[in-house]
Amino acid sequence: MKKSKAPSSRRAEIQHLHQCYALGQTTLPACALLRFLHKEQMELTANEETAEGLIDRYEIEETARENRSMTFEGFLRYMESKDCCVFDRAHASVYQDMDQPLSSYFISSSHNTYLTGDQLVGKSHLDAYVCALRKGCRCLEIDCWDGPDMEPVVYHGYTLTTKILFKDVITTVAQHAFEVSAYPVILSLENHCSQEQQEVMAHHLVSVLGDKLLRTPLAHPTSGDLPSPNDLKYKILIKNKKLKPKTEAEESVDEGEEEEEEEDDEEEEDQQPKAKFWSPRKAGSKMKKEKKKVAVAEVLSNLVVYTKSVKFVSFAHSKDNQHAYENTSMAEKKARKLAKASGADFVLHNQRFLSRIYPAGSRTSSSNYNPQEFWNVGSQLVALNFQSLGFPMDLNDGRFQDNGGCGYVLKPAVLRSDQGSFDPTCSQHGLRPTHLLLKVISGSNLPVPRSGKALDPFVRVELQGIPSDSCRKNTHTVKNNSLSPHWDADMNFTIGVPELCLIRFCARDQTGLLSSEFVGQYTLPFTSLKRGYRWVPLRSRDGCSLDPASLFVFVWYS
Repeated sequence: MKKSKAPSSRRAEIQHLHQCYALGQTTLPACALLRFLHKEQMELTANEETAEGLIDRYEIEETARENRSMTFEGFLRYMESKDCCVFDRAHASVYQDMDQPLSSYFISSSHNTYLTGDQLVGKSHLDAYVCALRKGCRCLEIDCWDGPDMEPVVYHGYTLTTKILFKDVITTVAQHAFEVSAYPVILSLENHCSQEQQEVMAHHLVSVLGDKLLRTPLAHPTSGDLPSPNDLKYKILIKNKKLKPKTEAEESVDEGEEEEEEEDDEEEEDQQPKAKFWSPRKAGSKMKKEKKKVAVAEVLSNLVVYTKSVKFVSFAHSKDNQHAYENTSMAEKKARKLAKASGADFVLHNQRFLSRIYPAGSRTSSSNYNPQEFWNVGSQLVALNFQSLGFPMDLNDGRFQDNGGCGYVLKPAVLRSDQGSFDPTCSQHGLRPTHLLLKVISGSNLPVPRSGKALDPFVRVELQGIPSDSCRKNTHTVKNNSLSPHWDADMNFTIGVPELCLIRFCARDQTGLLSSEFVGQYTLPFTSLKRGYRWVPLRSRDGCSLDPASLFVFVWYS
């Protein structure tokens, strides 16, 4: 963290710590620094070498370095460095087992990736794909429609959203797919094209993606039926309908994902605002119903290997009939009903199969649901509108900051274990709960609004996990202090399933008796939380660093 000077309250707090361990001396010997690392920071693997390494890294005063000790200024630099961030630096690289089947991971997923605004008149733009990929997104959605001159286009059908060429989308994906992650990208096609233009799509996929496109099953996947992220490094997978083998073809034609989406959209029709003017969405429903179903073109079908879209019927039906390489998609309303009514069955289903959840059709402003409720049942592809900022995307960013930001996070053992049935809706899991103590000590350099008026800040700490673990607590409000507000507020939490839990720190400005405004936030998985005296780097609504704005906290859990 680059700071010219720590605010006076933080400086005083750190000075107090330095004095406690220096025992009256002006510098902190390596052995005293090691005692601090063990006792306060819970760095239990630290040894004398660790302490001396910190002195070499953060102490600039020659005499102190020679004496293997740390002045207060060196200690302050250490306390405000990445070594003392609340996020575990070891989790900033890929550290999880990447040899499990794809169904064992949460996978960062985007809905209507091409949109930069709302679902009715928003702009479709290639930049939206670049932004999503740079955020670590690994499952992109492409809505494909017949375009002029036999070139398929991408846009939100039956609306006034602008159109971009399918060919250009694929070229953009090819350029940026593996910039931030080596792990596979899934292209989820919502395919409304005629057979002729589907053939053009297949041609572009093959010619533009080349070797990156997975076209045949792997000879020896390491993880059984579904390959692992390691097996599929630098590969792009196509998720679409697939023709049944010739023997079955006459009996039935596969249902497609878009028909499923139509059904779910109709189911949610009652949520629509009753418009008195022409509504592109209403027109769309009518036209969709009149549209004749088009079978998938064989050349496109052949490109679908491990991600074949099939219709969800029931958990029992999936258990008896679904193959590991088949996946289902459902709208949030249907998924929510299933999660509430049959949580344990949903968890078991997601151990074997990929399931994609997408926002309700009624969310015409591109708003998002809370992704946590579907991570709780182990759904891998919980798709959000990446262009819509706010709480749900903060949770997504927090979840996928883990494991090096590679877009794949191994699901916790409770969601992968076939021993017993885990139901997130039950609060009793027979696990020993974790007790978390958080002391929100102070803030520094909080960004002031355009008006220039100093903030009346408070901090809200929110836990998102299974329903019985989800809660939030606030500090008191400090009047008129943006530079160095001091709270010293203790918060206690009891967490039943910490492995599923996210923690969100949100600095807010009290603007009225019952009103407040967002200042900055930071979200991270509970499992990435470091103990001891830590600073929390605040981010803006669009996920950008607000450095040097931060919070200073003390974390303890057992």
